[in-house]
Amino acid sequence: MPILSSEQALPSVFEPESVTEAAAILTAGSSVSIEREGGDVVLSTARMNRVLEYEPGDLTVIVEAGITLSELQAALLPHGQMLALDPPGDPTIGACLAGDLSGPLHHQYGGMGDLVIGATVVLADGTIASSGGKVVKNVAGYDLAKLFAGSQGRLGLVARVALRLHPRPEVQATVVCQSDDLAALWRELHLSKLTPAAVDVLPPDRIALRFEGGLAAVEAQIDASPGRLADDSVWGESARRQARAGATRKLDWNADFLIARPGPGIAYVEGEPAAWSPLAERVRSAFDPQGVLV
Repeated sequence: MPILSSEQALPSVFEPESVTEAAAILTAGSSVSIEREGGDVVLSTARMNRVLEYEPGDLTVIVEAGITLSELQAALLPHGQMLALDPPGDPTIGACLAGDLSGPLHHQYGGMGDLVIGATVVLADGTIASSGGKVVKNVAGYDLAKLFAGSQGRLGLVARVALRLHPRPEVQATVVCQSDDLAALWRELHLSKLTPAAVDVLPPDRIALRFEGGLAAVEAQIDASPGRLADDSVWGESARRQARAGATRKLDWNADFLIARPGPGIAYVEGEPAAWSPLAERVRSAFDPQGVLV
C-alpha cells in the first residue's frame, strides 16, 4: 500500500501494514482515532499482526500490536510458555496496552503494563519512537511502554510491543470459597498462607482462587484452602462479569475488602468511570498539541 500524502483523500478506516504507513496517516491532516470511531479516519492495526522476534530461552517476544491475545498464546504454547494475561474477550496486544487490561491473573503477575519491557509507538506528529529492549532488565531510554499503558489511544499508536513471558504451570487447580459474609471470608483468606495466582470475587457469596505450580505445591494449597475444588468454568463467569463492568481500580490482596463489585484482578467501583486526570491531559497535550488524536 503506497504512503499517502496530505493531498490525497483518506479512507474512513485505514489499516497500515507498517509503522511508516501508520506515521503517514497521522500526518495527513485529518483527525484520527485509533481502533474506534470518532476521528475523520479510524486507524486500525488489523494488518500489523506478526510475531517479529521470539526468544524462548530469554522468555521474551516482540510482536506487532494487531496480533490478538489468542494468536500470541497459540504461538507460545509449543514452547510451554504464556503471556500471563487473561482479560475478557480476545483483545489485540495493542488494545491490552492501551487499556492496561488485566484479569484474575493480575493478582500474581500484574497487568499489561507490568508485562511490557519495550514498545515502538507512533506519535501524532508522525514521530516513530522506541523505548526499552528485548531483555527483562534494561535501561534503554524513557519508559514509553509504561506511559502508554492505559493511554486509551490518546498519546499515539502502539505499533510494536516487547513482552516478558512466563512458563506455563505444571498444574492448575481452581477452588471456590463460599460465605454469607464476603468481607469476613476475604479477611480469612488474606490472613492465611495461601498464595493464589488468580483471584476473583463473585458476589453475592463466592471468592474464586486458582493455584498454580508443581503437583505437590498445588495439592498443599488445596488442602489448606477453606474452599472446594471447582471446574474452570468459574473463570468464564468471571470474564463475563468483568466485560459488563464499568469503572475499575486494581484489587489489592492486602487491602480491606471493598463491598463493591470486585472482579477478576480488579475491584469494580460503583459510579462513573474515572475521568482523564489533569496530569494525563497535560501529558496528552505535550504529545499531541495539535489535537490530531481524538
